[in-house]
Parts: sequence; structure tokens; C-alpha cells
Amino acid sequence: MSFPIVVWILTALAAVAVVLTRLRLGGEGAAGRFSISRRLPVVHFVAGTIALVLWVAVLVAPEDSFFDGPLFGIAAIAFWWVTAICGLLILARWLPARGRHVPEVTGDSWSDGPGLSLLAHLGMLVGVLVFTYAYLDAAV
Repeated sequence: MSFPIVVWILTALAAVAVVLTRLRLGGEGAAGRFSISRRLPVVHFVAGTIALVLWVAVLVAPEDSFFDGPLFGIAAIAFWWVTAICGLLILARWLPARGRHVPEVTGDSWSDGPGLSLLAHLGMLVGVLVFTYAYLDAAV
């Protein structure tokens, strides 16, 4: 399997993670132990959408086009990093805690526990690392 195919697969998985995070955290009462700011999932979704649009434009643009310039690639990578960092902050709602006043873990219909969130957001971090390497190495 060649490197550009891996980048395309990770791009599709990143898009799924961005959309599913928006669907999962869009309503009231998201699962987890702690509540997070309502702005965090919005920033995650907006940055992820911008990153996805810019990244796909960079991937499909011919070499002599306007989107092939470094500005769009760097902007796409920057938005991917914002998305990944927001995703890791979203994971903070699952942090373990001890004490008498610690709130109970709340669940939802998606999964029991943080497994889906861990898979999506740690996978997003790995994907962004691959995207950054692929862009800096001019593999895509």
C-alpha cells in the first residue's frame, strides 16, 4: 500500500471522527465524568471542516494550481492540529477522578465508556502526525 493511499484513508477516518463527534456532543448530556465547554465541540467541528476542505483541495489540486501553494497546505495542517488538540481536550471529560464529591460517569447510547472517544481522538492525533509528515516530506 503506497503512502498517498494511507493519507486518503486517514483523511476519510478524520472526516468521520469530526462528524461523529459533532453528532455525539451536539445535544444535551454528553457522556463522561465531567462536563466540557459547549464551545469546544463547535471549535472541533468548524476547524475539522475547514481542515478537511483545505486538505482535500491540496490533495487533489494539480501541481501548477492555486491550491498547490504552501499557504493552503500549511493552513490545512494548522487546522488539523487545532482539531486534534480540541479532540484531546474533549477526552478530558473521561479523566478518572477520586474523592467523595466526584460526579458519577454518565453514559449514552453510543457506547459504554470512553472507548469510542479514545479510538477517534487518538486516531485523529496519529492521522494529523501522518498528515504533517506527508506534507513536509512532499509525499502528497
